[in-house]
Amino acid sequence: MARWRPRAAAATVWYLRLIVLLNLVTVLLAPFRDQVETHNEGEYFTPYLMTAGLSSAVLSVFLAIAMRRRKRAAWIFNTALAGLFAVLYLLAMTLPGGGFTKHPLNYVSTVLTCGFVLALLVGRKEFTSKGDSSNPKTAAATFVAGLGFGGVVGAALVALTNNLHGAADFWDMFRYSVGRMITITPSEHLRSVIDAPTWVNAVINAMGAVLFLLVLYMAFRSPRNTELLTVEDEERIRGLLEKQGERDSLGYFALRRDKAVMFSPSGKAAVTYRVVGGVSLASGDPIGDPEAWPGAIDAWLAEAREHAWAPAVMGASEEAGVIYARHGLDALELGDEAIVELDEFSLDGRAMRVVRQAYNRVKRAGYTVRIRRHEEIPESEMAELVAKADQWRDGATERGFSMALGRLGDPGDGRCVMLECHDAEGELKALLSFVPWGADGLSLDLMRRARDTENGLMEFMVIELLQRAREVNLARVSLNFAMFRSVFERGSKLGAGPVLRLWRSVLGFFSRWWQIESLYRANAKYRPIWEPRYLLFEKSSEIPRIGIASARAEGFITAPSLPALFRRRHQAPPAAEPRVPVAAQDGKG
Repeated sequence: MARWRPRAAAATVWYLRLIVLLNLVTVLLAPFRDQVETHNEGEYFTPYLMTAGLSSAVLSVFLAIAMRRRKRAAWIFNTALAGLFAVLYLLAMTLPGGGFTKHPLNYVSTVLTCGFVLALLVGRKEFTSKGDSSNPKTAAATFVAGLGFGGVVGAALVALTNNLHGAADFWDMFRYSVGRMITITPSEHLRSVIDAPTWVNAVINAMGAVLFLLVLYMAFRSPRNTELLTVEDEERIRGLLEKQGERDSLGYFALRRDKAVMFSPSGKAAVTYRVVGGVSLASGDPIGDPEAWPGAIDAWLAEAREHAWAPAVMGASEEAGVIYARHGLDALELGDEAIVELDEFSLDGRAMRVVRQAYNRVKRAGYTVRIRRHEEIPESEMAELVAKADQWRDGATERGFSMALGRLGDPGDGRCVMLECHDAEGELKALLSFVPWGADGLSLDLMRRARDTENGLMEFMVIELLQRAREVNLARVSLNFAMFRSVFERGSKLGAGPVLRLWRSVLGFFSRWWQIESLYRANAKYRPIWEPRYLLFEKSSEIPRIGIASARAEGFITAPSLPALFRRRHQAPPAAEPRVPVAAQDGKG
């Protein structure tokens, strides 16, 4: 049976996809719709979920997606409902005197429905993905609350447009709206007191369709992992970073407290991730000994498959990408990380003329830079810096996930480096914060400045850090991440093909809002070493879903949330000591 289980599970998915296609055809083609409606009455019956309505097509889509993700709840739902249909069809075809055996289509419907049930039973052990334990209750609550809300809105519309004025009370209009939302024909009494326009009935039916989709989503959604990084996990990750932190410039960002962590069986490696929209989104390379990476990756993938999460990795290096590929993940180049090696950097030469001129201009204007470790900054001063960083933040949304720490001034981040830039009058005008990268490296975390500052101020601060590297024992610096750098670089050269030029033009257009090209240009000034970074995924069909989840994690998309009354509450793990208020990140990425 081990050979047939996966095939049987796949057959159930393809059956549901076929039903989706047939139902859509019935909706679009009137002759076919009439035939299906005829064969759903009297002595005829059609295969499981085959109707002439759009609702059945939507239900089939949800079930097909859930079955493809091997959701146990979807298997139970299909087995119970399709099993009931199969029993009824078999009884209708075997009991004498029913008249059902006279129609050949009934045999086809019985064979297809029973075959679907048989495939469900054979593939039972394939459907192991767990749903959220709160899904049934949440779906039921959504249904009740949605009916109540839709009934009130529909009643208000009917009250405003009812052609039989004064004939119906509020309870009549409410029952009329609720009945139409669940496609129940109004009673004779309601038809005698309510005569609503067609557009009102259409709005009520649309609310019913939206409610149907919400209930399905709540019933089959994947569980959400929103637990914070515990103090114990954080200490273990810091221990791994002390031993292997120089391997990846993004390693320190694994300490974000909105991530979960999966350790290898030996405890020598870990993968940190966050679940966003059913995507288990890891970032950077695994932490720790590369020889233990496969164990951590296996554990992370096992958990993702257990809960039907789509596994994905943002910003993995080529070394990690090769190991992830051995575990079934494919790679797509996202862009390049700009790394400046101090022993190769110089302001001399024609290539550095623009940066040199900007640096000298800002310096002549009287700006100065102070470089300190966070642990050297008194708490009162740090609080002022955090307040300034919040004040200068561009927008209210906090951004950053894969290449930002998500906090500023936390006592646990004492080895981070802060650059404070003051103007000639001594007023603070800009901040840069870097996280540690091994013993002698830094990785850019936060970049903020006042709006009324000189052009080239950030370049001035970066050059000051590079020239005064000895103050913080610095050998290398990781700057901003440039998405699709190779497209801008190759697309502007002689001989670039039409596809590459078109892709460069598209990215240039979107750069007006998302600073894609400007980040590349800003990094290229320092003549850095470009290190490619990759997006890793398991299935190409999941890329749009992963892209949305990544944008949500980075803060570019803000998903609407339920009112606080309906949210599940999580208790944050206790902190080792009080923390300074957090400042959001707009740095890398």
